[in-house]
Amino acid sequence: MAPAKKILAFIFLLLCGVSHADELRVLMVLSDSTPLYLSFAKDFSQNLPPDIRVDLLQHAEDFDAQKTDLIVSVGVRAAYRVAEKTAQPLLAAMIPSKTYADLRTLKQGEISAIYLDQPWRRQVNLLHAVLPERKRIGVLYSASLDIPALKSELALHHDTLIARHLGGGNTLSVDLDDVLGQSDVLLAVPDSEIYNANSIRNILLTSYRRGIPLVGVSEAYVRAGALCAIFSTPEQLAVQADSATAAYARTGRLPVAQFPIQYSIAVNRAVARAFGLAIEPDDAILLQVRKSSGGLR
Repeated sequence: MAPAKKILAFIFLLLCGVSHADELRVLMVLSDSTPLYLSFAKDFSQNLPPDIRVDLLQHAEDFDAQKTDLIVSVGVRAAYRVAEKTAQPLLAAMIPSKTYADLRTLKQGEISAIYLDQPWRRQVNLLHAVLPERKRIGVLYSASLDIPALKSELALHHDTLIARHLGGGNTLSVDLDDVLGQSDVLLAVPDSEIYNANSIRNILLTSYRRGIPLVGVSEAYVRAGALCAIFSTPEQLAVQADSATAAYARTGRLPVAQFPIQYSIAVNRAVARAFGLAIEPDDAILLQVRKSSGGLR
């Protein structure tokens, strides 16, 4: 081989080596293969730069400390599985903010999160935009919840919080009746001990019979019969996870844990009519929430 060709071949091999060294290897671990998580995975992989390689595990139980540069878990089950198995850097996506505190005590090594739930200010601003005359806000919860922060946000609108911790020997139906008896609206929180596939229908029917609308935590709640909800879609959360991953590729550090940046709203117009409520169009409500939320967008 001529000297010039040898030099070109050497440079080519060197560049290939640099490119491989600079490639960030990401392992995405889903809690399971439900459409919600698969949608997140699809959008996440499509939006990343080419020097970030993504491998996918569709079930949390398949993870066993595989070697990689960064792990992105999706959902609570995957987050706990990874946190228990490895000290590798972890970005936990689509988890409730209260779960992150538990993960930090469990996880060795760097960890950050993109929360699934919305900050209190955003939720309260939705209540004010849709139900400005309803001032007594009922909340049922079983796990830790930042009640003082919620009270502070409600106080800005001169609203009162009616909060009940599920426990003390009472059944869900007893605590639910107690809260509904003192409230004008029931604000759901992401708490699977209370709001799950076995209970949500009964909660919706009971609140409807009492004339108390329920504000949900997702679009699925609205389809099931909640009056409205503010939420982030898997696609919106995937864009945020892309940004956090790209930042890690540049700096070697994960951003701080964060609430969703992008969000949407949904209103069940049939439920609104049943309650005799005149509610503005969705885009007008979303604009009002964004203006009221300020830096929270």
